[in-house]
Amino acid sequence: MEKNLTKLENILGVSFIDKDILKQALVHRSYLNEHKNFVLDQNERLEFLGDAVLELAVTDYLFHNFKEAEGVLTNWRSSLVNREQLAQAAEDLGLHDWLYMSRGEAKDDNKKARSYILANTFEAVIGAIYLDQGYAEADKFIKEHLIVGLEKIIVNKSYIDAKTNFQEKAQEVLGITPHYQVLSEEGPDHNKQFVVGIYLDKDLVAKGEGYSKQEAQTSAAHNALELKKWNS
Repeated sequence: MEKNLTKLENILGVSFIDKDILKQALVHRSYLNEHKNFVLDQNERLEFLGDAVLELAVTDYLFHNFKEAEGVLTNWRSSLVNREQLAQAAEDLGLHDWLYMSRGEAKDDNKKARSYILANTFEAVIGAIYLDQGYAEADKFIKEHLIVGLEKIIVNKSYIDAKTNFQEKAQEVLGITPHYQVLSEEGPDHNKQFVVGIYLDKDLVAKGEGYSKQEAQTSAAHNALELKKWNS
């Protein structure tokens, strides 16, 4: 089904010279399985490009606007460009309604899968803006739709790494350093999902899921920190 991308351009605040670049940023690989004659490729190459542009733009902003040490800036950057933040930015723009996906993928209500697709699409849109409009326009878009959330991250201290936080609590309370173990992994290589357990000695404390081992470990640490014993 053809989509009126002019309306999306108004939402994004960007008028594309080549509309097909924007369209490609919205094409999930599943769509091509059902539409063999679709003339455009899926959005993963644009996502790859957008990821690099995003990292540079956020790094440049932090470097020129804050005097904190490198470690602090790294934590702030990681909190800004993580999957949850990117997915929320995409959700705020309503990108899900503009995606080209297979019927099965469009009906899937798995929140983690939806978050993963939205985050990737947000990066692909950045890549498309960079290709069509140049770095300055991509940088402006990133500031308006992502970096605007930095103040909340700093105030809420959500930049503190969950794994580090849990390790400090576990060592303080029990004198034990937690370790992680992959409990299961499934899916194709390009979309593999991991379940990781966080352990104190031989005791399983919590589980977490993610599309990388690191993401699953962080999720497990978040879940462990939610337990009452660490908040009493």
